[in-house]
Amino acid sequence: MYQTLAWQLSLILMGVLLAAFLFVALRARDRVEDAAPLISRAYRIRGILFWAILVVLTPVMLYTLIDLPYASAGIDRREAQVIEVVGKQWAWDLSTDQASVGTPVEFRVTSAAVNHGLGIYDEDMRLVAQVMAMPEYTNTLRHTFSEPGTYKLLCLEYCGMIHHDMIAELKVGAASEEETARD
Repeated sequence: MYQTLAWQLSLILMGVLLAAFLFVALRARDRVEDAAPLISRAYRIRGILFWAILVVLTPVMLYTLIDLPYASAGIDRREAQVIEVVGKQWAWDLSTDQASVGTPVEFRVTSAAVNHGLGIYDEDMRLVAQVMAMPEYTNTLRHTFSEPGTYKLLCLEYCGMIHHDMIAELKVGAASEEETARD
């Protein structure tokens, strides 16, 4: 839906831009002796365009950005289970391969040699979270799993001949009674 809307909006804006270029190109042939009225009109049009763009695009920007997950990512302040993840040639090394549903998990991701992209996929192979793994730097990804199952950790950045086989599994089970009582 958003892709189609973006494509249609892009076509409309490209058409408007083409029309503006054609208008300027066709009007550029006319010779003007006194440019003062032209300059005055140009500044007036520039002010009108600025305010029109501000009034139209600010609500559009707010409407399109409100669905992004970044604002809600930091809401869960509960203590997280920490899983250290190191990308190697061509494997993921996890400090543990177990997590619980409903418990925030903080992945601390780095790489031993080259850049990798860590993608976490559910059992239907839908991407649920991703982060970059870079040498000498640790990226942090917080995610709370809502469904139990075996999640696959795949490399999203081509890292060499056996890139396609760089897979690890994370088993997410139901929360224990002790964890549920703590929350």
